[in-house]
Amino acid sequence: MADKTFKKDHIVTSVVAVIVDDENQVLLTKRNVDPFKGEWVMPGGKIDLGEPIIAALQREVMEEVGLQVEVDRLVDVFEHVTPGDDNYHFIILYYLCRPLYCDIAHNLDEVEEARWVPRSELGIYRMPQGTRFILGKLFPELCSCEM
Repeated sequence: MADKTFKKDHIVTSVVAVIVDDENQVLLTKRNVDPFKGEWVMPGGKIDLGEPIIAALQREVMEEVGLQVEVDRLVDVFEHVTPGDDNYHFIILYYLCRPLYCDIAHNLDEVEEARWVPRSELGIYRMPQGTRFILGKLFPELCSCEM
């Protein structure tokens, strides 16, 4: 078996906020940077060394879309491994969150576009497998759930 090489010699732990409003709309962001550039995901990012998980989640949401959120619960943990040209290995913690308000002010350096997407329209967006899998845990009609 050939050795796999990665950009970093460690696993990156990230947090992602699955932000659902009172009308069952989910906040999706179209990525402006790799990984997943051009795809629709939910706000999140890396946990800084020494930073508490929930603080990292709230910081990333504020940095990317300018929202304050209340963290409800852990939805699931997802592993994303892409050896080869991409060379990423992430452990991603997905948390269900409620927005304290719904006005978005997205960071154009990271996010091309951000929008509240009705539950019934989630299936038409181009998103990574992990994003679709996690949304399927909350909205079963999206789930092929075989991972």
